[in-house]
Amino acid sequence: MKEGIYMYQPYLFLLLLLAIGFAAKNQSLIISVIVLLVLKVAGLDAKIFSTVQSKGINWGVTIITIAVLVPIATGQIGFKDLYESLKSPYAWIALASGIIVALLAKNGITLLASDPQITTALVLGTILAVSLFKGVAVGPLIGAGIAWMAMKIVEWVTNSF
Repeated sequence: MKEGIYMYQPYLFLLLLLAIGFAAKNQSLIISVIVLLVLKVAGLDAKIFSTVQSKGINWGVTIITIAVLVPIATGQIGFKDLYESLKSPYAWIALASGIIVALLAKNGITLLASDPQITTALVLGTILAVSLFKGVAVGPLIGAGIAWMAMKIVEWVTNSF
């Protein structure tokens, strides 16, 4: 009997997330869960899930990067705009923030790949933020990077004293 319950656990978990997505009116979560359920019910999960899990973050980052670069491609932003923006102290803050976030995310990817327990907590945190606070699901990378940095600080403090 227990095996039967465990067999349906992924479906039940996804249905719970779908309900949370509808309750929170979060279209990204709803679409994501429906796609996963359809793939799972169709029996394509064994073929597709491992590829999506290993390459999906890179695909997502690529899509986000394309979206960010569209104003350059359309001509809405040019070299003059870049030059003018760098005269602003806020632009320098944004530049530094972009560098810091990218470095945190790099370490976050390493952490996500190496520690499944952290991955579970980060995914849950991201789901909660997306569904309850209208957050955006880029959180696992940034969250993992912040977690990595916090862990390094804790290691440094505990080793120093």
